[in-house]
Amino acid sequence: MIKKLDQLILKAFVGPFIATFFITLFVLVLQFFWLYIDDIVGKGLDLGTIGRLMSYVSATVVPLALPLAVLLSSIMTFGNLGETFELVAIKSAGISLSRFMRPLLVACLFICGIAFLFNNYIIPVANLKLNTLKYDIIVSKPAFDIKEGMFYDRIDGYVIKIGKKEKDGTTIHDIVVYEKNYGLQDNVIFAKHGQMRVSDDKRFLEFHLQDGWRYSEKGERNNLTTEYVRMGFKNYKKVFDLSSFKLNKTEDSVFKDNWRMLSIRQLNKSIDSLVVVTARYKSKVKTEMTGYLSFSKYLDSNWSKHPPAKKRKKFEDIIADTAKTYSIEKGITQAGAIKSALEVNAVEYDSKRKDLRFHLIEWHRKFTMSVACLVLFLIGAPLGSIIRKGGIGTPLVFAVIFFVIFFLLNNFGEKFVKEDVLSPLGGMWVATIVLIPMGLFLTVKAMRDSQLFNSESYLRVFMVIKGFFKKTSREETTNNM
Repeated sequence: MIKKLDQLILKAFVGPFIATFFITLFVLVLQFFWLYIDDIVGKGLDLGTIGRLMSYVSATVVPLALPLAVLLSSIMTFGNLGETFELVAIKSAGISLSRFMRPLLVACLFICGIAFLFNNYIIPVANLKLNTLKYDIIVSKPAFDIKEGMFYDRIDGYVIKIGKKEKDGTTIHDIVVYEKNYGLQDNVIFAKHGQMRVSDDKRFLEFHLQDGWRYSEKGERNNLTTEYVRMGFKNYKKVFDLSSFKLNKTEDSVFKDNWRMLSIRQLNKSIDSLVVVTARYKSKVKTEMTGYLSFSKYLDSNWSKHPPAKKRKKFEDIIADTAKTYSIEKGITQAGAIKSALEVNAVEYDSKRKDLRFHLIEWHRKFTMSVACLVLFLIGAPLGSIIRKGGIGTPLVFAVIFFVIFFLLNNFGEKFVKEDVLSPLGGMWVATIVLIPMGLFLTVKAMRDSQLFNSESYLRVFMVIKGFFKKTSREETTNNM
């Protein structure tokens, strides 16, 4: 019986989990494209490039989609069982909620393990590929989009202006083309009408111009030997090279040292190196300052035997007048050099510490996003058994509320770590620390069949309080009479 019960629970969980996982994945991928829509549209990307981009994005959002899918599917599973009174029947058979949750708990532990392996081995590669492709798309020149009445200068060596463009996108009027040869002269083409089209291989933009003139100069400007050439034409074909618009491929090695592209083993190695480097800065600064503070080598134990400050002579009284100006200028120069050296070391030290914090953030993230699946299950399972509502409506509302809490706490914690307000351990685990007590509280309430989210129970309490105040009011009225 118990084995059949475990199979029942797992079958009831698998379907909603797969459905919610892919729905969540789809929404998160759409969010990415919404964020980078301005950098993607108009770049002339082929289907292969778009497919690779979508696959990389899908892989990178899996760590966020898994916890949300576990939360929503666990609420739906226990909500459906509660709504159909199967949960009541199981409890009446003497089976506790903790025993009932055991197969899904084991399944969630398995999902946590898969999530950790995915975060450690797949995510670094996906981030590397995604950032490389995203960089190539962003820095590539956009496909030509010549608008009416505006100068277009994104084709190397040319500036184009079109007075009017027909709705077909091909027929154009009042065309002006400035052709720069990077000398002192510019060649200019004017035409009344024409057609604009891209060659079949997407390598050239062709202008078929009609009724116009071409003006050019040959020779040196402001010289009597310069030739001025004007050529009229009925039909003229001008071809523009679009090779600079081509999407270039950047090598993956450019981004390979970024902390998001490293596994646990690689992060451990980088963190150890950064810890050693930051620890050496104190001795490094001391060594560098010794060269600037040359007088420090003359300090000895007799310094304490000098007369008190009120009995000492001033600097102006000790040094000769002829050397006073030189000494002051030399001191100011030396102080400026010391300040510059300290500022350079301070900037380097802050940069290394920031780099160390980012590596520690990524190290902890691989564990927190995996444990999040278990934490949200501990919230979703008892929550579903309490609300006893199936379907996608009510469970979705509760799932969104708790996931937003998790998401905000996780992002705030990461932000505080980046700003050096919290330690990496505290900042990255703050969401887990806050949500685990909530999960345990809901589990206890579910095991006791609490009416935590039952509106009727709150209505009864409200009616009791209302009756108490009415009774008190009547007693006061009677006493006054």
